[in-house]
Amino acid sequence: MSLYFDYNATTPLDQSVLNVINNALENAWGNPSSSSSAGQLAKAVIQDAREKVAEMINANSSDDIIFTSGGTESNNLVFHTVLHDYSLSDASVLPHVIISAIEHPATIFPLEHLAAANRCTLTLLPILTTGDVDPEEVRRQLRPETVLVSVMLANNETGVVNDLKRIVEVVKEWQNEKVDGENISKEARKRRIFVHTDAAQAIGKIEVDVQELGVDYLTVVGHKFYGPRIGALYVCHPGTDTPVHPMFFGGGQERGFRPGTENTGMIAGLGEASRLVTTRLPVLTAHYSRLISYFESQIRSLAPSGFGAVIHGEGAPRISNTCNVSVVCLADDRGTIEDGSGTTEGAVSATTLVNRLLAKGVTVGKGAACHTGVDGPSATLLAMQISPAVARSAIRFSVGRETTVEDVERVATMIWDTVFEILNDAGAGAGAEIE
Repeated sequence: MSLYFDYNATTPLDQSVLNVINNALENAWGNPSSSSSAGQLAKAVIQDAREKVAEMINANSSDDIIFTSGGTESNNLVFHTVLHDYSLSDASVLPHVIISAIEHPATIFPLEHLAAANRCTLTLLPILTTGDVDPEEVRRQLRPETVLVSVMLANNETGVVNDLKRIVEVVKEWQNEKVDGENISKEARKRRIFVHTDAAQAIGKIEVDVQELGVDYLTVVGHKFYGPRIGALYVCHPGTDTPVHPMFFGGGQERGFRPGTENTGMIAGLGEASRLVTTRLPVLTAHYSRLISYFESQIRSLAPSGFGAVIHGEGAPRISNTCNVSVVCLADDRGTIEDGSGTTEGAVSATTLVNRLLAKGVTVGKGAACHTGVDGPSATLLAMQISPAVARSAIRFSVGRETTVEDVERVATMIWDTVFEILNDAGAGAGAEIE
């Protein structure tokens, strides 16, 4: 038996995507910069994929799409660009960047490195107890030297969706207010604060419309929606309305924004994965929502007396395929889990539960996939003011296109069976980790 409930970590290639990749590798093998027939075919394949990615996120033009090696490169390209652009106009004050405290490592770590190198100052926004960013908190943190606000569209652990449209509006409102006043430098009046969002966990699970959101930059990650492990960066009118400064130099590929001979096969696959999202999204989101709703009802209804399930981010908008849940028990004999009157603690540690389930052929997530080697409570849940006693038992379940109702029934039952196996082993002195 094998059950996979970690689609937020990665997804398999869709068979249609694999077919397109293989076809491109076999037939569109020419250098896209060449005038040969093989090169021109490769160039056409890349342009077709660019148009499909643009359509998926409702970009105004396919020219707004720059292909990259993945989400990490896309994010770093944004950070490099805005800091370099600022240095060209005003190097007297360090540029200021705002991100949320729950960003992916591909956002937090590069910016922490840049701040440590004295390239910028960095503000980490606190989040609400529901798991999302308060747009008004963004307003409070803006400064004359702020150059970038970067907030993920959907959190990879909880699935909570941030209101990027409102965040963009707040940034524009603040800039208009400051421009109308006299408390900002002449040079700062000429600059605009750019807004970036990493949409890795949102694409394929909710509608992503860059024109509706109003963002300047948006990161696309192929392997999160049944595509290959490359990515793309949306830039609103790159090089004209919105700057792009390359991180390295070579040929003129990707209009000079991202030099290097294009990976035609993988780009073709990303285009096909994007096409599938565009054509299937309503059906997919309905499928995911049904499964997650059923899972949440099952994990609660199957809980024995004195035990329960706490679903994190339940009060906020979430992507359709994700449930982050802590298996909890009452810490004492007072109150109940159901009405929230009792003090709860994690029944078992997430690490122990994940490993036991894995031994049974069940794959689930614990925190961010890039943090699987890090033990302890999730920083995201702690930022939501979840107690460490509950956060330490949090498991992430994310469903995919292949997941069935029967899979959900089996895993919900197995969770509670496994919890009691761990507790019984610990009671018998078998050395199971309860904390």
